[in-house]
Amino acid sequence: MSRSRDVWLRRFQAVGTEAGGGAGRELVCFPHAGGSASYWRPLALALSPAVDVAAVQYPGRLDRLREAPVEDLHRLADLIAEALGPSDGRPRALLGHSMGASLAYEVAVRLARLPGGGPDLLVVSGRRAPAAARRRERYVPLGDAELVERVKGLGGTDSAVLDDPELLELVLPALRGDYRALASYEDTPGRPLTCPVVALAGDRDPQATVEEVGFWGEHTSGDFRTRVFAGGHFFLNDHTGEVAGLVRDLLSTRAG
Repeated sequence: MSRSRDVWLRRFQAVGTEAGGGAGRELVCFPHAGGSASYWRPLALALSPAVDVAAVQYPGRLDRLREAPVEDLHRLADLIAEALGPSDGRPRALLGHSMGASLAYEVAVRLARLPGGGPDLLVVSGRRAPAAARRRERYVPLGDAELVERVKGLGGTDSAVLDDPELLELVLPALRGDYRALASYEDTPGRPLTCPVVALAGDRDPQATVEEVGFWGEHTSGDFRTRVFAGGHFFLNDHTGEVAGLVRDLLSTRAG
């Protein structure tokens, strides 16, 4: 693995399994706004050892805390796509949740421009499709207090962290940076992808309705389907096993 990939990717393997490259299929996961690579640990363990799961670690959190967050999703996508490069020959899927879905999409677009670089599958979760997002007024948090309350309402970050002044001071820069990036983000338009796209939605998600998630089909010329789960914005937390089974089946189909 190159030094660049070491900087950007984290792996969580089951005890006794080989980390990186041992499986016949690869899944690259992109966290939500304010999230870190560790969010994907339960899914990685559920898929190990059949699927090699690599979770992206954005600058400005955990072991990259001293780095400034990247406040431009297109720049962030450029950096991640460069670190990933073309697939090593194994079927590769990209999976992103919320902000991570937009990033996974933009990285997929960039990889598709490389010879043999496009992913075999894109899975987007808990995020309005670009076509639907354009129809909504942008939400720009006015200050730290409002931002924290919004994050609490979505339930993706441990409230104990947000209620602890010292811990909050550590996570706020990344949260601010991610939301600034989202506020200025303009998606790559049209149908730039040819790979299949699967969109996951929570039936009670206030941030991305099932209808809005369904518009992801407008951004690929490949197959498209949606899968609806019970729950709010972080419905993935309660459906790790089901999502793992879905990803495993989809990648097996691509491998075949």
